[in-house]
Amino acid sequence: MSSDSNLKRVLGRWDLVGLGIGAIIGAGIFVITGQAAAEYAGPGIVLSFILSGIVCVFAGLCYAELASMIPTSGSAYAYARASMGNFVAWIIGWDLILEYFFASSTVAVGWSGYFVSFLKEFGIIIPRYLSSSPFGFDHIRGWYLTGALINLPAMMIIAIISILLVVGVRESVKVNAIIVLVKLSVIFLFIIFCAPYISTQNWIPFIPENTGVFGHFGWSGIARGAAVIFFAYIGFDAVSTAAQEAKNPQKDMAFGILGSLILCTIIYILVSLVLTGIVDYRLLNVPDPIAVGVDAVGPAIAWLRPFIKLGALAGLNSVILVMLMGQSRILYAMSKDGYLPRFFSKIHPKYQTPYLNTLILGILGMMISGIFPIGILGELVSIGTLFAFAIVCISVWILRRTQPNIPRYFKVPWVPLIPILGALSAVGQMLSLPPDTWLRLIVWMGLGLLIYYFYGRKRVNEPNIETFPE
Repeated sequence: MSSDSNLKRVLGRWDLVGLGIGAIIGAGIFVITGQAAAEYAGPGIVLSFILSGIVCVFAGLCYAELASMIPTSGSAYAYARASMGNFVAWIIGWDLILEYFFASSTVAVGWSGYFVSFLKEFGIIIPRYLSSSPFGFDHIRGWYLTGALINLPAMMIIAIISILLVVGVRESVKVNAIIVLVKLSVIFLFIIFCAPYISTQNWIPFIPENTGVFGHFGWSGIARGAAVIFFAYIGFDAVSTAAQEAKNPQKDMAFGILGSLILCTIIYILVSLVLTGIVDYRLLNVPDPIAVGVDAVGPAIAWLRPFIKLGALAGLNSVILVMLMGQSRILYAMSKDGYLPRFFSKIHPKYQTPYLNTLILGILGMMISGIFPIGILGELVSIGTLFAFAIVCISVWILRRTQPNIPRYFKVPWVPLIPILGALSAVGQMLSLPPDTWLRLIVWMGLGLLIYYFYGRKRVNEPNIETFPE
């Protein structure tokens, strides 16, 4: 793809790893780990993390090859355009807008919950009607009113991070590095101070006996747990959206993507081992399982509880930052290619950031996070992400056949086996999601097709494949 860009190349390989860790470690480790252990896998949640991590490695390898080969800000959108043409590129680009947009809103809702809980530690109470969604949803009774007015903290954090992203990517990455350091410090404090209190009796049986229902413990529970905690791995693909702001994208993108994925998998395994070792897994179906673990140890480390909540807030902050940054770069790339109006690719004269689309996304994100519940948003994120993973894996295989001579600074081994496994595993996890989530995806895609037919199809530029210097 054309490498011409007005974005500043300021990111080194460890900046990219930091972006990946910032996007991955968030709601998954602080919330979903305990819930998946309590409902599906027991202490065997460790195996679920390993299984889900392996699935992500398939996609991560494919992202790494394409990001080093096509170092542009469009991520999976750019890869699909180079391999499958304009129409498929629009489909995946529109899907990525869904993924990143609802991901930032989802995590903002989770951030709001921890923020309210953190303030309670100091006697500050935010009333529920100002910190909850006015709408609720479950798959049995559908939509209902909760009695709340608006989720004000969720809107506040979206606004703050959007302004930060307008000021500059270098400044945003510096803030992200600080946030990553804080949340990793808190996680390591939890591991170090709680590990001596592990009781191996809590690990027996390591894989609880199946209840007779598929997915509730036993080996089927391990598999169901892997599907549920997949949300914990969402984010490493956002590293590829920063390719046009990387100093040496051909060599550093693979390092950033795979490095952050491997480090986070190790952290997830350690945390889940310690957590299920200090608390009976049946007690972990709570919004703050790590805080419950600290309480279970007793007064000796009670001082750690507020730091755990602080680490959760920091973790969720960085996820929102990376997701909003990734989505603004997707819009930038699609606008440069003619799919969307040109003002989406307008660069700020001082900060050299795509400020208009960042502000527009911030305003829309504030509205979504202020009124919708986290569950409905999270399912849309999962199905959008899995669809993108499948397209990226297929793109690797196609480009190996159609463009075999383009330099590849990182190559996926065992093609086409790895891309096929990656695509099949992504589609398999999509099929496990509820039918109404599929319906919302179809409606979203239908809207996208209308925009493409009446606007983008007539204005899109033809892709220009270039090779890059050594």
